[in-house]
Amino acid sequence: MSDRVLSQEEIDSVFRNAHGVSKHDDPSRRAQPYDFRRPDRIAKDQLRSIHLLHENFARSLASSLSAYLRAYVMVNLVSVEQLSFLEFSQCLPAPSSIVSLSLKPYDGSAILEMNPTLVFPILEMLLGGSGRSSFKANREVTEIEQSILEGVLRIVLHDLQEAWSPITNIRFAVETHETEPQLLQILAPNEAVVAIAIEIRIGEVAGMMNVGIPSILIKMLRQKFDQQWSIRRSESTEEDRARLYKLIEGSRIRFDARLTGPKLTVEQMLELEKDDTLQFDYPINREMDLILNGKVKFKGSIGTTGRKRAFRIETVCQDA
Repeated sequence: MSDRVLSQEEIDSVFRNAHGVSKHDDPSRRAQPYDFRRPDRIAKDQLRSIHLLHENFARSLASSLSAYLRAYVMVNLVSVEQLSFLEFSQCLPAPSSIVSLSLKPYDGSAILEMNPTLVFPILEMLLGGSGRSSFKANREVTEIEQSILEGVLRIVLHDLQEAWSPITNIRFAVETHETEPQLLQILAPNEAVVAIAIEIRIGEVAGMMNVGIPSILIKMLRQKFDQQWSIRRSESTEEDRARLYKLIEGSRIRFDARLTGPKLTVEQMLELEKDDTLQFDYPINREMDLILNGKVKFKGSIGTTGRKRAFRIETVCQDA
C-alpha cells in the first residue's frame, strides 16, 4: 500500500466522525473574526464603578450649574462605554466646543466636549437672556464666547475633580481649545478611551456633554477602584453641608397660592352654556395652599401688607 499524505480537511473529518460531530456543528465554524486593532477591554466591574462615580458627578454638577446660571438645571448620565479614540471623535458633532484636558500628576490627556445646542443657550443666559431662543446656531464658538464660557468650564472641572477625589487626586486643567473633532491629535486613532455621555437640560433646552478619558489611566487605577467601592462611603461632613447650602442659597423658588376646589372634565366644560351656575363649594374661611416649586408646603390665607399682596402662614405641611 502506497503512503498518502492526508489534507487538513480529511484529518478534521476523521476527528469529527470519531466524536460523532457533524460538519455543521464544528466549533471552528462558529468562530468570530477578531480585529487586533481593537482596544483591550477593561473589566465590567470597573465600568460599573466609573458609572457610579459619574452619577455622583452629574448630581453635583446639577446643583453647581443651577446656582451659577440661576436656573433649574437637570444633569443625567446617559452612558459609559469603551471606544477607540477614532470612534469617539467620529461621534462628536462638528463644529463644537472641545477642550483638551491635562490629567496631572498622570501623563496623557482627556477630552471634554459640549454640543452647540447646549453652549449657545448657556452663552445667551450668561449675557442676560432667557436661553429659550429657538434660533439654532451652527457655527464655531468665537474667542470672546470661549472666554465667557470659562466660568462654566471651571465649575465642570471642579466638580469632575471632586467626583474623582475618592479614587485619586486628578487635577483637570484646560490645555487647548478646538472646534473640529478631526483636528484632535492627542491620542492614536486605535487607542482606547472611556466615553462618558451626559445630558444637561436647562428648562426646555437640552444638549449633550461628552467626556473621553484614556483607558490606560483607568487600568492604572484598577486597584484604587476596587478599594474605594469595597468600603462604605462615610456620611457627609459639616463642611460638605455648608458647601451645598452655599451652592443653593442663591436659587430662586416659585410661590403659588391656590384655591384647590372641584374639577370639571373637558366634556362638562364644553357643555357649559350662558346662565349656567358653577358651585365651587369653597368656604370663605378655608385655608389656601401655598405651593413651592409644585409642592404644597404651607396653608394659610391671602391678605395685604401696604400696597402689596401677602400670604399669612397658618399651618406647616410636615408631609410635603
